[in-house]
Amino acid sequence: MTLIKSISGIRGTIGGKPGEGMNPLDLVKFTSAFSQWLKMQTDDKKELKVVVGRDARISGEMLNRIVTATFSAMGINVVDIGLATTPTCEIAVQELEADGGIILTASHNPKQWNALKLLNNKGEFLSDKDGKKVLEFAENQDFNFAEIDNIGEIIKDDTFTKTHIDKILALELVDTEAIKKANFKVAIDCVNSVGGISIPELLEALGVRQVEELYCNPNGIFPHNPEPLPENLSELSNLVIEKKADIGFVVDPDVDRLAIINEDGTMFGEEYTIVAIADYVLNKTKSNTVSNLSSTRALMDITEKYGKQYFASAVGEVNVVNSMKKHNAKIGGEGNGGVIYPELHYGRDALVGIALFLSHLAKSEKKCSELRKTYPNYYISKNKLEIGNKFDAETIFNHLKKKYSENKIIDIDGIRIDFEKEWVQIRKSNTEPILRIYAESTSAKKADELAQKIIEEIKLNLEN
Repeated sequence: MTLIKSISGIRGTIGGKPGEGMNPLDLVKFTSAFSQWLKMQTDDKKELKVVVGRDARISGEMLNRIVTATFSAMGINVVDIGLATTPTCEIAVQELEADGGIILTASHNPKQWNALKLLNNKGEFLSDKDGKKVLEFAENQDFNFAEIDNIGEIIKDDTFTKTHIDKILALELVDTEAIKKANFKVAIDCVNSVGGISIPELLEALGVRQVEELYCNPNGIFPHNPEPLPENLSELSNLVIEKKADIGFVVDPDVDRLAIINEDGTMFGEEYTIVAIADYVLNKTKSNTVSNLSSTRALMDITEKYGKQYFASAVGEVNVVNSMKKHNAKIGGEGNGGVIYPELHYGRDALVGIALFLSHLAKSEKKCSELRKTYPNYYISKNKLEIGNKFDAETIFNHLKKKYSENKIIDIDGIRIDFEKEWVQIRKSNTEPILRIYAESTSAKKADELAQKIIEEIKLNLEN
């Protein structure tokens, strides 16, 4: 059994002994710790309110009962929004002016996993400082349950998917008339989770009348590995070809990542979801852009085409959001298909990604594969290297900084070394004694060669 405690939440496999898995005792402990943190933020408020939503995983209902009851026991009122996407939960916190929220989802992890994703009163993930404080409360069990007259109320409200979609339709850059006129046929794969509820409803609202559905029953039984990577998308690719669809969309179980399939069954490229949408947004609204250090440099190329500046952040949604706020970026995200459009909210959101992409595709009057060809081609090689616990990653980073001192180096998350049309990032895993080495270049071969070059240099340094 596995239990991973981090600043962004608590993730683990269902079952196991206390402290070794996602089980009732640990759920109570971490929900209570989060409740105590919430109380610290609002000392002058007599009543607190939180939002709880969940994806469709098999364990979700069990977790929901424990988490909502724990909030009640801590004297906090709960609005249970039921089956809902992660971005829907984030919007619900804003709409209700709640003090925080928890999303019960393990994102792209398999069915045996679940997690508590923690939100502040802005509907955003906690900062590093705040996340550490929650973990401290949990470690010390530093929380007090409410007495009988102060237990919290639990109410249910399942209307927020519609609220979310209505807010998307109201966005200036979402062009429903252009989408209707294009008469798209769209194929979707929602891995039997909450996308099966929200995406068909969104497409209907956008004016898409022809939808081919694959795995849209939100029963939590994932029909394939739920991470939206090319090796997991063959069925949707075949469906696009068979039904002569104009485009295919696939999301992860909590619908904050979006991957696209071209009309010929080929992959648009998960890294290029944010690139295409940024191209559309920047053509209408000139601004800087942000993505994390592990994302394609194609976003930089697109941003510079419009005369604006690209900024790289540390890996992690909260880091991207903070950088977007700092640099006034109107569009940003992560290369794993995570689109962040602040005009709606500061969170990765596949639903707004679909609406913006279809608007872009309709206005371009191109086929999906033709649109993809308008963007520069880069290839990312993803590797890992076991270094063991006895080696200090900082020593390795310092060695590489010295060796490549004439190159541009970014050291906010491990180190990234930029070359003319290439980059390589080396960062330490938070959960394993490994280094992750990602490299990007203009061909898969060059990206692999750059990664292997750095790996050999690290190995040589370790031997010495």
